[in-house]
Amino acid sequence: MIEVKNIVKKYGDKCAVNDVSFKVETGEIVGFLGPNGAGKSTTMNILTGYLSANSGTAVIDGVDILEDPTAAKRMIGFLPEQPPLYMDMTVREYLNFVYDLKGCKFPRKEHLREICELIKIQDVYDRMIKNLSKGYRQRVGFAQALVGNPPVLILDEPTVGLDPRQIIEIRNLISRLGKKHTVILSTHILQEVQSVCDRIIVINKGRVVADGDADTLTYNTAGNRRLVARIAGGKAEIKKAIRGMDGVLFIDELPQKEKGTYEFLIEAQPSVDIRKPLFRMLAERGWVLMGLKSMDMSLEDVFVNLITGEGGAEE
Repeated sequence: MIEVKNIVKKYGDKCAVNDVSFKVETGEIVGFLGPNGAGKSTTMNILTGYLSANSGTAVIDGVDILEDPTAAKRMIGFLPEQPPLYMDMTVREYLNFVYDLKGCKFPRKEHLREICELIKIQDVYDRMIKNLSKGYRQRVGFAQALVGNPPVLILDEPTVGLDPRQIIEIRNLISRLGKKHTVILSTHILQEVQSVCDRIIVINKGRVVADGDADTLTYNTAGNRRLVARIAGGKAEIKKAIRGMDGVLFIDELPQKEKGTYEFLIEAQPSVDIRKPLFRMLAERGWVLMGLKSMDMSLEDVFVNLITGEGGAEE
């Protein structure tokens, strides 16, 4: 549905986006993460046609946003970090204006009513936008992105300004929309990414530094793989056998918690998964694996590791 190839965007001598490439499949919800100044908003603005790129391509369902922006934009619903609202309009007037602007073909009254019920803004439909709370303004911004029922939704910080109950409602809404739409979600809230996203793309200093689901990122970014194994057998023999396995960097004994079994902290090389070889080796020697626990990083740890590993972000 979305394909970005080798996008480069420069502002004078500063390269905001540097050779960024990724794909988003139909029906995927992708979290777009990065520190301030990493290039997230620039990339999203290029995807939506608000900015041009110095080089590279951005394709929406086969349509190049740079070559045919009008056709591509018809397939995109965009919620910027600052919703594009007209404060002196009522919600009704504003959504009707957006309906006309997009050249929407759905039955007007029914379509806008369905959106308002989905976003839960029917109670403020006839109120002036300037008199709404920040949370309701954010909802109205979300509503305009849904006008025309576009197959692609690009959401930049969609829960900014919402209270905890509203945040949960919007997350549930995004999850439901992901069943019929392709969604790119930019946010600083890692819990939000974990709760709604199928995949995570991390960008830092204009480059993609990680791409995968949360489990894959925590596994691949953890550096040396750290496992805690509880094994029944002879302590010295077990340590010697594990130490001799390919890919094992380090093994240390932990305090004994159960008679006849021993716990070991095992570290493996970053590119080596020793769990299956460890299981086979223990079984062949008649030692019983009583438990195996991975000491993966949290998503917060992964994010910090990726960013600091790249030298930090430029503000």
